[in-house]
Amino acid sequence: QVHLAESGGGLVQAGGSLRLSCTTNARTLNTIALGWFRQAPGKEREFVGMIRGTGTRLYYGDSVKGRFTISRDNAQHAMYLQMNDLKPEDSAVYYCAAGAYGGRSDDDFDVWGQGTQVTVSS
Repeated sequence: QVHLAESGGGLVQAGGSLRLSCTTNARTLNTIALGWFRQAPGKEREFVGMIRGTGTRLYYGDSVKGRFTISRDNAQHAMYLQMNDLKPEDSAVYYCAAGAYGGRSDDDFDVWGQGTQVTVSS
């Protein structure tokens, strides 16, 4: 069974940067979709972005496009979320997820990590 674990969350000032990591025991990352979602208190889980295939297929949510970048290191069995120009509204628990094909809905993913908290102060 695939397992995921996020790390790298923390407290940062507005305008700052953070890089989240998602490590997995999945053998071949090229054959699955890996995604990032976030959920703030009282809000629905929101699609942040995902990567699938050989790594050239990247998709982002509108609220993070141009500020966040997803990458993947197959040798390290890891996916990363580089977050730049962070805003207070980016504060949330960030989850990584794995699925066969992925998509923009959390229903498109089968396996989830435990989440990591990101807090952006104004």
